[in-house]
Amino acid sequence: MKRKISLIVALMLVFVLALAGCGQTTEEAAPVDQGPTDEAVEVNVSAAASLTDALTEIQQEYAKESNAIIRFNFGSSGALRKQVEEGAPCDLFLSASKDHMDGLEAGGLLDEDTRLDLLANKLTLIASAEKADTIKSYEDMTSDMVGSISIGTPDTVPAGKYAQQALQNLGIYDQVESKVVFAKDVRQVLEYVDTGNVDCGIVYRSDTVVMESGVIVMDLPDDSHDAIVYPAALIKDSAQNEAAAKFFEFLQTDAAKDIFEKYGFTVL
Repeated sequence: MKRKISLIVALMLVFVLALAGCGQTTEEAAPVDQGPTDEAVEVNVSAAASLTDALTEIQQEYAKESNAIIRFNFGSSGALRKQVEEGAPCDLFLSASKDHMDGLEAGGLLDEDTRLDLLANKLTLIASAEKADTIKSYEDMTSDMVGSISIGTPDTVPAGKYAQQALQNLGIYDQVESKVVFAKDVRQVLEYVDTGNVDCGIVYRSDTVVMESGVIVMDLPDDSHDAIVYPAALIKDSAQNEAAAKFFEFLQTDAAKDIFEKYGFTVL
């Protein structure tokens, strides 16, 4: 009989302890970061070739907060403008020249009130490693020791237009014109100099960040050419206006600013 009572007491004790355990509050699990939740749409961005490295790194940062797939089309601003005018897919345009953005605006191809001046840059004279001791200033480009100078094609490459202006305003263009080798964009100028195919070239200061073997000679005087400004704008009737607008907004954040400045741009 005593054993039976002891068993009943033991069972009751277990039951009471079980109830007590059920009554205890448990800590809520920390929420799990699910990452970006927006739709994985494709956003077509046409951008000046000089923006290649900065935008590529910015894209990697943007992927942490958006599933949008950013498709870049890098090239000379003039060529990109023509593509947009001919109906090529483009949601956001970043130009290295106000003139080419002005042309799209005059044609009614920009989304109203989205245009802004995003960045500024400088014009820089660079020399090949072989000519580093020969070219110390822009005056040395007139020397017989310098046989080739590369700049972008002025009609389509803003950096080439600025370079031609600078050489003219510095009073040496007539002396060096026969030495000029035109390139399809500013990155080709950089390649020509890095490989030693030309003695020197004129590029943006931002391009020198990725220069491999060439050397910086000097920045050309700011008053020798038009101000170098990069305007950006959404394209009217784009296929992905909302997603493009979000990426455009990201380009104006502190995170993007740090990357632009890392690559030698001045953020406006």
